[in-house]
Amino acid sequence: MSDLWTVRVLLVSVVGLLAWYLRPFGLGTWWQAAGTGLLLGAAFVLLELRLRKSTLKQLIGAAVGMLFGIVGALLMNLAMGASSPFEPAARSFLQLSLLLVMSYVGLLVGSAKGEVLNLAALGGLFGAERAPQKSSKILDTSVIIDGRIADICETSFIDGALIVPQFVLRELQLVADSGDSLKRNRGRRGLDVLQRIQKMSHVEVQIVEEDFPHLRDVDMKLIELAKRHEARIVTNDFNLNKVAQLHRVEVLNINELTNALRPIVLPGEIMRVFILKEGKEYNQGVAYLDDGTMVVVDNARRLISKTIDIQVTSVLQTTAGKMIFGKYDERAQHTPPVQGPERGTSDRYAAAHGAAAPSGGRERSEQVVEK
Repeated sequence: MSDLWTVRVLLVSVVGLLAWYLRPFGLGTWWQAAGTGLLLGAAFVLLELRLRKSTLKQLIGAAVGMLFGIVGALLMNLAMGASSPFEPAARSFLQLSLLLVMSYVGLLVGSAKGEVLNLAALGGLFGAERAPQKSSKILDTSVIIDGRIADICETSFIDGALIVPQFVLRELQLVADSGDSLKRNRGRRGLDVLQRIQKMSHVEVQIVEEDFPHLRDVDMKLIELAKRHEARIVTNDFNLNKVAQLHRVEVLNINELTNALRPIVLPGEIMRVFILKEGKEYNQGVAYLDDGTMVVVDNARRLISKTIDIQVTSVLQTTAGKMIFGKYDERAQHTPPVQGPERGTSDRYAAAHGAAAPSGGRERSEQVVEK
């Protein structure tokens, strides 16, 4: 990068020296000529920086569009002809203005429509140009802090490069430096997750410096970056998921993946849960499975801090998670509720998935027997 800037500075200096020596455009003083040359060289550098961000399709489209614009302007000037009622000065001004406007419009329209070109079909020089496979994934702040993306990467189910924007790293740094201990721990966890992913030899992690200063919202920056790289956004943010879909940007939602891999619980099954707190409705209790799924139990308000068997009545599945509804029937219980914070699932669920009872609950049971 330093070598490129050396060449750019050299280009600006050479253009400035040529203008100082040749004194173009009737510039009488040396400082006027040199200043004009330096400004012209700086304009060349700015144009080069802008063109570097454009794809080959956009450049070809812009060139073709400008060519059509120039041809259209020339035809219109011929139609105007010498029989125009305007005076020569006005006619020359209109012709030049028409040429500039048509070239400008052709340039912009051609650049915008250039993405529809299929250069691979032309073969030859453009045979290496392939349609993007959209295999790159952009990580947002929430999915990095969540940490499950590192476990997914270890399984090699993620292909392509993982892109981490610099503005996401800045947001993580702000969270890690927060005065709130909870936020600080979450930010540091996110940085540790990134470091863990970078150490995986089979995962390519790219830190990109691209930013969008005109956008203040990080979510919109992620969407614009995904459009530029034709990549997907990996997140567990429900709102970002919806906004990205409105902008036609593909999203990989970790929560949706978790819901897809989560074992199905059918109505009528018997589950063993630990009632943690009371629910919002009358005589309801609330429990949580080991994966964080909320279980709402009717007739269980008085059984807080107890482990009971419930019958599943319905399951509500959303992109934000899953909720299980069940009921406690005291008459159907063959054993009294178990005291203590033991959590689990039904015996059939445990047998099907090889789940074992939590060691803490087993130790507590052994202590009770000894006593």
